[in-house]
Amino acid sequence: MGMMKKAMACAGVLAAAGIGETAYFYRRTMKRNNAKVERTIKMSGTDWSQYAPMMQERKAFMLEQNHRDVTQTSFDGLKLHATYFPAINDKQNGKKVAICFHGYTSQGMSDYIGLSDYYLNKGYAMLLPDARAHGTSEGEYIGFGCLDRKDALVWIDWVIQELGEDIEIILHGTSMGGATVLMTSGLDLPAQVKGIVSDCGFTSPKEVFTHVLHTMYHLPAFPVIPGADALNKKLAGYGMDECNAKREVAHAKVPILFIHGSNDTFVPAYMCDEIYDCCASPKRKLIVEGAAHAESYYKDTENYEKALDEFFDSLVVQDSLEI
Repeated sequence: MGMMKKAMACAGVLAAAGIGETAYFYRRTMKRNNAKVERTIKMSGTDWSQYAPMMQERKAFMLEQNHRDVTQTSFDGLKLHATYFPAINDKQNGKKVAICFHGYTSQGMSDYIGLSDYYLNKGYAMLLPDARAHGTSEGEYIGFGCLDRKDALVWIDWVIQELGEDIEIILHGTSMGGATVLMTSGLDLPAQVKGIVSDCGFTSPKEVFTHVLHTMYHLPAFPVIPGADALNKKLAGYGMDECNAKREVAHAKVPILFIHGSNDTFVPAYMCDEIYDCCASPKRKLIVEGAAHAESYYKDTENYEKALDEFFDSLVVQDSLEI
């Protein structure tokens, strides 16, 4: 009996430790205000200081352009915020808009400073939403693409209502935003959505956090991930693998451009390959050699913009063939 009591006591200690680990992980990663951008940058391993001059120059250009705040209501009653930049050259491409979705712990006006130069100078309007539980959008629990894809539909509808039925929409996402647009691809999208660009998108929150636990903390997924999954279902209303980009792109009809850095340790490039292989719609892929997480545009701006140009040109050809 003494041995039995000791075994039960040990089991109780281990269970308590598992509960503690799960609660700690969940608070730090899934809840607003506890998920810190500084920690995300450190984990991603990208040295952003080397791009500071370029980003400062492009931010100045970006903020000089006409822009305004927009709010909409999510499917579950949250007030969502975005910043809208009208097209600079309405005569050339005023009926094209890029809806750009940012990464984990970031906000709409942060992740597209570099690409604003590309899109605005190409004559695109830009809509930069703050994801739920980010920026000035409401929400306590982070959506990790699973809930954000429903919010994406709200922004797509706003663009169509605001700019007209003949608008052409590109969805562009980075990291969590990349997962968002890939998960959105499996939904019944309006005909105005012409193409999707995913930069370093992950498969699912469950798989990316399992990877992080293994590689960065040298911890097993159990019991933290199953525990966090159960908590998230109860508190946020979705499971951490309930929506997986690999499964969603199998139903995609809109063409997709996949971009990823070969040296991404936060969201490994094999996730891009897995999603690409599952994609049912016309697809292209650019792997930027030597690029870390979300660094691809800055690491090789020329080839990144070339890939965008060729992808968007292919959409025009496809539209003409369908006509």
